[in-house]
Amino acid sequence: STRGGCQDSRQVHGLGYHFLVLDETDAALDESNSKRFADLIKEFAKKTQFIIVTHNRALMEAADVLYGVTLGEEGTSKILSLKLES
Repeated sequence: STRGGCQDSRQVHGLGYHFLVLDETDAALDESNSKRFADLIKEFAKKTQFIIVTHNRALMEAADVLYGVTLGEEGTSKILSLKLES
């Protein structure tokens, strides 16, 4: 359920969602808070999968898999993927 646009934290911590999509939710965070946010995501990821759109280094470092889109030859998009090991 939502309250004022925010997800009910009981569902995030429980079995309510299979995955969550976060789009630039970290954009306004400084480096210290970005690391704290990444730690929270890692903790929540034990029960919930995340798809996160970000340019934030701390969040990318916390990821298991990265996907990116870059401009390839002749102006075509190229999709990249990288599986990270702990």
